[in-house]
Amino acid sequence: MGRVMTFLTRTRSGNGRMDWTDWVTYGYLLFGVFMMFAPVVWLVMSSFKTETELSKFPPRFLPYAQETVAVDGYDEPLPIFHIHSGEHAGKTLVQTRRVGLVAQMVDPNDPSQKLRISVNDRAPVENLNFAWENYSELFERFNFFRFLWNSTFITVVATAIMLLVNAMAAFALSKYKFRGRTGVLMLVVGTLMVPQTVILVPLFLVTKELGMLNSLWGVIIPGAATPTGVFLLRQYMITIPDEIIDAARMDKASEWKIFWRIILPLSAPAIAVLAILAIMWRWNDFLWPLIVLNQSEKFTLQLALNSFQGEMETRWSNLLAMTVLTLLPIATVFMFLQKYIATGIASTGGK
Repeated sequence: MGRVMTFLTRTRSGNGRMDWTDWVTYGYLLFGVFMMFAPVVWLVMSSFKTETELSKFPPRFLPYAQETVAVDGYDEPLPIFHIHSGEHAGKTLVQTRRVGLVAQMVDPNDPSQKLRISVNDRAPVENLNFAWENYSELFERFNFFRFLWNSTFITVVATAIMLLVNAMAAFALSKYKFRGRTGVLMLVVGTLMVPQTVILVPLFLVTKELGMLNSLWGVIIPGAATPTGVFLLRQYMITIPDEIIDAARMDKASEWKIFWRIILPLSAPAIAVLAILAIMWRWNDFLWPLIVLNQSEKFTLQLALNSFQGEMETRWSNLLAMTVLTLLPIATVFMFLQKYIATGIASTGGK
């Protein structure tokens, strides 16, 4: 902790006095932290708000809810208001009904006497309240764990297949000399510039002919090889000395054993960063699963999230809660493995 505080409070001059460059640096860093984390924090706080609180303007940061109290003679708890002006100023009353700009209110201790109060003379009594039911309703109304399993299965299997296929392609392009190798590499690099949306139609037709529509494998297989992954791994594998491979061949090692026992372990940093990127791509993928999957039991979390938005009504409280739950796994993966992204990309020469 002491080392962290020393790092955070150190200055350019070293004597404890802040230079103007220190002010600019800290201001820039704080602004960056605010810009990155403020939307996430606002999302998390909004996921604990009720529908009434979410519809208020101007919006508030913390989740507040109006207090209610049970009154004799009424089936439902009634909202509490503080009267700040008018004949009954200073009283705390509950509202039984409202007609236009006039509210009918009663004293909770004497509900037999009904009072007519202008809506401009009252203010709701509110307290801090976290609407945990936004999360509990998700498990009651939707098969959340089915969607979670579909997303997890697609992410894990697709990442494993993509790493294996890309690593084998990168090994061939980096360590084997054959006619057309440069042309193949240029073709791979050229496909990096082709937008994904351009190949959606032919990819859909191929998937349909293979009978993989409305199947999780229809989401996994088309992304088994990516030009980004091949290029990333190839750039790292060319840094592995060829003498190691020649020595293995002199020891009668097969090509598969060289790939599996030598190349893959030595390429672990690049494979780690590609795995992290693949997990984020697959977990957050929305467009391709939306095209391939039609039945709700095959939906991923991203598609289930989209189903909360109806034509006539949108339950924003549940939608925001679902968004937070969807972000948690990928945020956890990124939090623990983020240091490998920068070091891995730097070691592969990618920018």
